[in-house]
Amino acid sequence: MNRVKVHRGRRRALRTFAALAAGAVVPLARTQPALALTQDAQRQRAQARLMTNLIGTNGWAGSAADIEMWRAMGISWGRGSVGPGQPDRPGETMRIDRTGAAFDSDLPPVLIRNERSGIGSLLILGYTSRWNASVPGDSNSAPVDVDAWKQYVEAVVRKYSAPPYNLRYFQIWNEAAGQLSGGLPQATFWHGPDFSKNEKRSKPYERAMQDYVERIHIPAARIIRNYHAYVVYGGWPDQGGLANFQQWLAYRSPVLNERMLDWVDYIDTHYLAVSDLDALYQRYVKNGPARGIWQTEIGDEYMKDPHYLPRYFFEFAVWALERDWDDADKYVSMIYHWDGYEPFRLTHRGPPARTYNVSGRSLIVLRKTAGGHLGSFSKPVQFGQGVSGNALFSGSDLVMQVSASTGWQTVAIGGLDSARLREAQVDFIDALTGTTSAAEDIASNWENGQMKVRFKVPSQMNGAGNNPPRHLAYLVVRGAA
Repeated sequence: MNRVKVHRGRRRALRTFAALAAGAVVPLARTQPALALTQDAQRQRAQARLMTNLIGTNGWAGSAADIEMWRAMGISWGRGSVGPGQPDRPGETMRIDRTGAAFDSDLPPVLIRNERSGIGSLLILGYTSRWNASVPGDSNSAPVDVDAWKQYVEAVVRKYSAPPYNLRYFQIWNEAAGQLSGGLPQATFWHGPDFSKNEKRSKPYERAMQDYVERIHIPAARIIRNYHAYVVYGGWPDQGGLANFQQWLAYRSPVLNERMLDWVDYIDTHYLAVSDLDALYQRYVKNGPARGIWQTEIGDEYMKDPHYLPRYFFEFAVWALERDWDDADKYVSMIYHWDGYEPFRLTHRGPPARTYNVSGRSLIVLRKTAGGHLGSFSKPVQFGQGVSGNALFSGSDLVMQVSASTGWQTVAIGGLDSARLREAQVDFIDALTGTTSAAEDIASNWENGQMKVRFKVPSQMNGAGNNPPRHLAYLVVRGAA
């Protein structure tokens, strides 16, 4: 897919969101108790590594029916705004009970419903009230009065980290960055002097990093940790470049004598491939100081490829299993967006009724096919010439996600118990529809200590529009563990 085209379309949508939300805030929350979990509960959570732990979305479920659709798709996190704060003048009553792009919905009922339904909630803390903006009237610029920003953050975290909401995770701002490696002189959501809506007239924001660290991030992070909650970084934009991101994280404020990295619990990026996350894991998570890696925005127009989401989350699960996935919340990715009118969103909101799009159905298939406790599969797998894929355990089943060209294809699997599995059931399941192939289109046998599986990929592939055309499916060996 043309990344430049995708990014431009996504940025237009995000600018619209920012314009609607201008006035104060954009936050996200998590519905787990703010108090430390017991050792037994922590141990149970560490053992219960599920595909659903990884899957979140932007926006909220608006009803009990929406919650059921989320459960069907395996969505266990939501992300949304909180405000409007003090949008009109200093000293007015602090409002933190609304959510939505225009703060047109009640937030507390959403968070309580999430808590009761086992859905995590992430609140984004942002933006600057227009009356307090260092760039006149621009809510994406630093606050003149930092105390006003801190009062907003304090009010949000104090209220929503306590019962009955019990949020543990708060995100600071969204996509703050300086000059982007993608070419823009200023980031979409972080503006300084010489900003212009005409990108050709904008000049670099020279104090972008220092102002963000000193006036936004560290003041908010101190408050979050005072309430025994966790700091989620504000979503580094994909166009910002990872080298720039590392410079921001390592930046030490000469005024505060503090590094931003020391005030980040979860590294957070947007729209990166799973393979891009490994450098961040090795540098910041493997041996600390960060607790995990999140992507609070993925998908969007990438979902025009119907293989994108199932491939992303299956690969993400395999990746996480190999990187000390010792807490259920350590790795999360949130889809942008779960509903809408475009055919690539997870659902079409109606009228008359909300329905699943192909991307939403693909998540249902993934949840059903790999819905057990996950485990790494470290035995050798040899994919045939027309096949590529990944493998993991789901409960007692070996699940392989395969991308294959049409016709008869093969996979050879080593390290299985041949005496026990000679009559094992093997299924070939369409990754988008969940349809299981006919019995005559799949066969298995044992040869030289390997289980060899032959399967027939249909001529009408579910990724016919890809280049080259490919079919995405799951090979499942029942009871292989």
